[in-house]
Amino acid sequence: MAHSHLSGDPACAMAHGQLPPNAEPRTLVSVFISPVSDYLLHFGRDLGFKTVLLEPDSGRLAFAEWRNADDVATAPRDDFVDIHTDIVVTDHDRPELGATLDALLRLPSRWIGVMGSVRHTAPHIEALRARNVPDYAINRIQRPIGLNIGSQTPAEIAIATIAGLLASRNRRPGGFTFA
Repeated sequence: MAHSHLSGDPACAMAHGQLPPNAEPRTLVSVFISPVSDYLLHFGRDLGFKTVLLEPDSGRLAFAEWRNADDVATAPRDDFVDIHTDIVVTDHDRPELGATLDALLRLPSRWIGVMGSVRHTAPHIEALRARNVPDYAINRIQRPIGLNIGSQTPAEIAIATIAGLLASRNRRPGGFTFA
């Protein structure tokens, strides 16, 4: 007879598949086709997110692999960005950065972040200020993103980013401190 965890910790029962996971809708929007975006969409889908690839350059979409995206768009829309949406910008050097972030900041996402190292300037700030986006809106954007696990490869960056999003959603600091 299998041991039942239903009488104990609900988190344990959920981990053993005896309770359904949190049913809150979750959407992950990966902005710009990049090696990281493919992993983000793959891992996000496995974790129960509705996945969206947002690529403003339709020419890039023609040659891209987007099998892990539930939806593909060339512009932000309120049918896939709402208060349950996490947005990850995977390329901070694209010329469309300012316009894309400006449009995204006008929608009610739960979280928005731009990949980038703390050792480099944050180009999204200048791009948004050039578009007269107010500081309070710019300050919604997280940078750097993800947990600090020393990520280097696209897959590692995606894992650190997804882990950071899960920690944020669960109101946890990430890391190895458990309360």
